[in-house]
Amino acid sequence: MEDLPLSGYTQSYKCNTVVYVLDKIRALLLEDDIEYIKDELERVIAFLGVEDGDADIKMWVNQARDVAYDIEDTIDEFMLLVPAEHQSNRFCRIMWRFFFFVRNFKSQQRIASEIQSIKSNVLRHQRCCYPCHAYEIANDRRSDALVLGEDEIVGIENARKELISLLLKKDHTLRVISVVGMGGSGKTTLVKRVYEDAEHYFQSHAWITVSQTFKVEEVLKDMILQLFSEVKQPVPEGMSSMKANKLKVIVKEFLLRRKYVLVFDDVWTTRVWEAIKHVLPKEKYGCRVIISTRLMDVASSSSIDTNGYIYEMKPLSEQVSWALLCRKAFHSSECPSHLREILKQILKRCGGLPLAIVAIGGVLATKNKTNINEWGALYHSFGPEFEGNDQFESLRIILLLSFNDLPQYLKLCFLYLSIYPEDHLIEHNTLIYQWTMQGFVKQKEGRTVEEVAEGYLFELINRSLIIPVKLNNDGTMKRGRIHDLYREIILSKSRDHNFVTTAWPEKARHLSIQGTLGNAEMKRQGTKLPIRSLLTFNVTDSQFSSRVVQILGSCRVLKVLDLRGTCLEIVPEEIFELLHLRYLSLRSTKVKVLPRSIKKLRMLEILDLKYTYVTELPVEILKLQHLKHLLVYGAIPYSYLPYDYSPGFKPPSGIGQLRYLQKLAYIEVNPGSGVIEEIGKLNELKRLCIQKLRTEDCKAMCSSIGKLHKLRSLNLKSIGEDVILDVNYLSSPPPLLQNLYLTGSLREMPHWIKSLHNLVKVYFRWSKLKDDPLEHLQDLPNLVHLEFLVGYTGETLHFNAGKFRSLRLLNLDKLEELRNVVIGEGAMPHLEKLVIQRCNLLARLPAGIECLFNLRYLEFFDMTDGFISTFLPDKRGGDYCKVSHISEVYYTYWKDGCWEVNSVEKKHGSNTSRGPGTAAAKITGRRNSL
Repeated sequence: MEDLPLSGYTQSYKCNTVVYVLDKIRALLLEDDIEYIKDELERVIAFLGVEDGDADIKMWVNQARDVAYDIEDTIDEFMLLVPAEHQSNRFCRIMWRFFFFVRNFKSQQRIASEIQSIKSNVLRHQRCCYPCHAYEIANDRRSDALVLGEDEIVGIENARKELISLLLKKDHTLRVISVVGMGGSGKTTLVKRVYEDAEHYFQSHAWITVSQTFKVEEVLKDMILQLFSEVKQPVPEGMSSMKANKLKVIVKEFLLRRKYVLVFDDVWTTRVWEAIKHVLPKEKYGCRVIISTRLMDVASSSSIDTNGYIYEMKPLSEQVSWALLCRKAFHSSECPSHLREILKQILKRCGGLPLAIVAIGGVLATKNKTNINEWGALYHSFGPEFEGNDQFESLRIILLLSFNDLPQYLKLCFLYLSIYPEDHLIEHNTLIYQWTMQGFVKQKEGRTVEEVAEGYLFELINRSLIIPVKLNNDGTMKRGRIHDLYREIILSKSRDHNFVTTAWPEKARHLSIQGTLGNAEMKRQGTKLPIRSLLTFNVTDSQFSSRVVQILGSCRVLKVLDLRGTCLEIVPEEIFELLHLRYLSLRSTKVKVLPRSIKKLRMLEILDLKYTYVTELPVEILKLQHLKHLLVYGAIPYSYLPYDYSPGFKPPSGIGQLRYLQKLAYIEVNPGSGVIEEIGKLNELKRLCIQKLRTEDCKAMCSSIGKLHKLRSLNLKSIGEDVILDVNYLSSPPPLLQNLYLTGSLREMPHWIKSLHNLVKVYFRWSKLKDDPLEHLQDLPNLVHLEFLVGYTGETLHFNAGKFRSLRLLNLDKLEELRNVVIGEGAMPHLEKLVIQRCNLLARLPAGIECLFNLRYLEFFDMTDGFISTFLPDKRGGDYCKVSHISEVYYTYWKDGCWEVNSVEKKHGSNTSRGPGTAAAKITGRRNSL
């Protein structure tokens, strides 16, 4: 048979399934039968993407996928028989197989029989099912599109002004504003902008995203969590088990004396409004509720009850649509002249829907700008079925095209997102770990597999397939989500091809347990499950511990196990029989002890014990020679933490044996343990957190840190606030360091800090520096976030003119001798957020604050009444004009176990005191001093 091309323009994610299996086969290098199957599967890769073709092709694609799955299962079963210490050496594997053949004769017979059966299937497929045509080979290019920023959102300004006017209208009764439009019309974007612009006029706020599988208890609990969190109050005890009626009483009592604004996003049924309308006080304060929905009857129902207002989303105008598409496709307002006509034709297909425009723009951004034929092919790929469809179906076709256009290496990664529940915020690090542990990401020369995965994520964001919701200081995504309509597409694909399931996983490779184990419980004893991932979300089942044991007993080839947030108190022994396991998360469980059986998980690379009660690890952890991430630390329950708060763990002696470790947090140093010297052996470390350091430890500690050339994040803390943390022994600091946290008394500012040009975030806590530290930091080109907590004992901080060019966040906390803050001309030109707290001798606002034109958020915590009075508009301090340009200004006090938050109102030129227990939503994101 003639050799066939190995890639195609329309390749499906199932191509990745086969490629992944081929990689595993190459690594294993079994005998001739496996080599034969490998060769035959390579021949058909090019055709695995034509899943939307005729029935014969679909049948071939499904059969080829099942063959790939069978091979993967067989190989993984065989590897269970090979001792871990022999798996990396081909000769040892062959010798072991020969030596072990008799002892495992039945297993070997079964495996051989399965391989022969697969071989027969391949032969049959070769004779009957090969398609007779090939497809154009596509060039994978890195996207040059950028995610639309706040200033690039177009077409909603008039609607935004109209809705803000309605929100702030002088009317003391409750009003509901409903925003109605089809999926992808921009409802949530509009409501988000309105909510953010108007929220500081209200005392209490909450944004509740309502899923299609709406449960009133979950909506009420979400409201309580947000409302209580913003005033820093603990939620009522026993809330997790409360019934709806009790929850309603709590919500109503909380809101009774408050002016509130609440958003209920993506409401699918009138039952939502019926369930919550009676908990919303309606008189006196001018409260507002915003509802976004696709359904007019939902909007009408809520509006009738409150004499509310309905705003219907309209398609973007042709001019606005053109501007949005050009920004997304070309990162410019201009379109190359030779592409104008074809781009106009493509734009007509979008019907003025923002989601469609952004989706197609993300695809166009990856195309060759000089090859008009490539653009024409894309236009014609819409196909004749596009004509005559309603707007929603047209949008679905565009989104499907956006999915199909993905390079083959991204399809599996994107489909894997279907494992997350609706509206779930996806954590950046967790997603990267899970992709890599599943083998979806190939390592490339000069880059780690994690760095390649970062590139994958970047591409999906550029294509607007993942929407960043919260960013890190360096601008990368911290948490993100996918649009509901994209989620519907990948859910459909996952179901069709047994990729992800939330029910009994007869064939599926990945299992997502959401809320309850009811759909996932065992149907019969002794069943083998082929799943490679098992993730739990919001599982509250009291019988979880016993029931999950049944499932785990059948998951012999599981690679990723995430049981975070469940009620586990003891680690099930069944976990330690999962010899393929690479990722284990017990985060936010009640586990206190990690059993010695952990030594069995020889392939484990990531162990996440964050927010558990584990404080010591068994020495058997040293058997895990593949371990990369070791995260063990407790919760942080207080706003102002005492110095001696210690969330870390005691590491075993000899931790330097884990030579592949990249993250180690938080470890406690014990005298004479040798741990500090061991750290110097961990050459791959990127993040290191050490606690309970003594002065006499510092020289050895600096020697070890100087050997860690890949370190990005360093957190050091002395054993007591008066214990000197002498870091000047460090002669050659890690050159790639981005985050630096120093907690403890410093003799002087570290002399080496000026050389760290990659620094993004710097925290000084209890440093008690006598000399002005700013001159050592002011020229760092990438410094974005700077905090001092008891970090300086001088009277003046002077931010010199033109310095701190990149700083965006500044926090000054408990600088008890500080009397003056001076901001020179042009200093901190990009500062967005300034927090000053517990600086009791500070008498006036920072001089020059009026020149911080990008400052949007200013907050003062536990400052003196005299200081606050200097900038209140109804007082006579005279400094109100210096903060009048700042959109959000708050002054906050800790009283009676919660935060009392007050906002400086701008519109009416007067201060609105909110009384005990009220707050502004944005402070919930503030990093409390540690």
